[in-house]
Parts: sequence; C-alpha cells; structure tokens
Amino acid sequence: MNLDKVNKYIKEFEKTITKPRTNFDKSKFFVGVDLGTANIMITILDKDGKPVAGATQRSRVVKDGIVVDFMGAISIVRKLKEELEEKLGIEITEGYTAIPPGVEQGSVKAIVNVVESAGIDVKKVVDEPTAASYVLGITDGVVVDLGGGTTGISILKDGKVVFVADEPTGGTHMTLVIAGSYGVDFETAEDIKTDKKREKEVCIQITPVLQKMASIVKKYISGYDVKDIYLVGGACSFEDSEKIFAKELGLNIHKPYMPLYITPIGIALAGLKD
Repeated sequence: MNLDKVNKYIKEFEKTITKPRTNFDKSKFFVGVDLGTANIMITILDKDGKPVAGATQRSRVVKDGIVVDFMGAISIVRKLKEELEEKLGIEITEGYTAIPPGVEQGSVKAIVNVVESAGIDVKKVVDEPTAASYVLGITDGVVVDLGGGTTGISILKDGKVVFVADEPTGGTHMTLVIAGSYGVDFETAEDIKTDKKREKEVCIQITPVLQKMASIVKKYISGYDVKDIYLVGGACSFEDSEKIFAKELGLNIHKPYMPLYITPIGIALAGLKD
C-alpha cells in the first residue's frame, strides 16, 4: 500500500464534504451508500474515481449490519441524497451499498430495501473489506474494520476474501466506557469521544477496549501467514490505536488518514470495478 497516495486521496475527499466539486461529468458518476452503526454516509465519485462530494449523519438506526429502525434509516438516506442532489445539480437514481462480514441474507435484503426505498436503485452489494481494499490498493493482508458496533476481520489473498469474522466490540463499547467513567449519558459520551482536544484523555479510558479488539484479531488470524494488518473504521481514529495493535500482535500495522472514510469511499469505487 502506498500510504502517502491513499492519504492524499482521502484528504481530497474530505474537502468535498464541505466544498463539493461541481465541475465533473454529470452524465456518469458513482454513488456509495454506507449504513454504519454510528454513521450513515453517501459518497460520490466521478467517472474516473475522483472525489466529488460526501454527506454524513450520525445515527443509531443500524446495529451491526441489522436495520433496527427501518423508517429512520430511509429518512436519513433520503435526506442526505436530496442534500447532495441540490448541491450538485444532479439526480441520484442508482448506487452501491455494502455489508459487514458474516451478515445474514435477511439483513442484506433489509439494507437494500432501505437504500431503494430512499430512491436509490442498488446496482450491487459489496462486502465492506473488499470495498476498503479498493481504496487501500491491496490484494493481500488483513483488513480490520473497527466499526461502531463490531470488530470485523477479513483476510485477503490475491485480491479475494478467504476468511471473515465479526465480533460485537466496537466504537459503541468505547462510548459506554466513557459514559461510565464520566457519569454522562450516551450522546454526551459520544461527543467526548469525538472531541479531538480530549483525545489523549479519552485514549487512556478506551485502551482496554482497543486491547480487546486486538486480541480478537489475534485469535482469528492465528494459523494464517499474516504480515500486514490494515486498520479502517471510525473506532481506530485514535492516534494510539496502531501502537496498541502493534504491541498486541507484533505485526506491521497500517492505518490511513481518517479511517472512517475508507469503506464509504470504497463502496462508491465498486462502481469502477463493476
């Protein structure tokens, strides 16, 4: 993985969230819809895969790949879709979405139904680790997605996913630890967790959760010839996360800039691969 190249690409995308590009071919573009446990995000890339725009909203309508508030999820996706359509002067009619490792078929249908009920025809459902690999530019290694609800582990070999596992330890558990430590409600704890000014303070509180995540990964990759671990997902955004994983696993740990954006961008990139 060329980390500098990946980071540059992510930074270009990050800029489009507040300042979307309007000078692109509006006859062909790719849309990704990511229904995450902590956030719902829509990403738009041009026909060459360059970032055009992104829109996101914190949510609790999906839990570990399972839609727990169907109407709420539709409402958020539709709202983000309409915001982007207005900003860009386009009509979004089709796109791509993704599922975490190990999700049952019934949950896949529910995710597709949410996106399509919001007015976006789903062309393809990709698995999240494969989507992440598109952005990272890798064909081998372990993609560890530290999401809002789960730790997802996917082993890639020659560009194909050969093993997946998913365990319920994620960013939500970090938030609960913070809520307990400070005696605050969940939403306040979430604000504390995402406050960059309090990152060092928060890291001390959530280190045990990150250590547990690393131990989960260690358990599943034993028996595989693994040299490189790629961290993605919002729960690994803390600056000490790589160090904790490196100490626990003794392997090469790679983490791109703003890992929260990796999978959502990769979902849209699936359009180029389709």
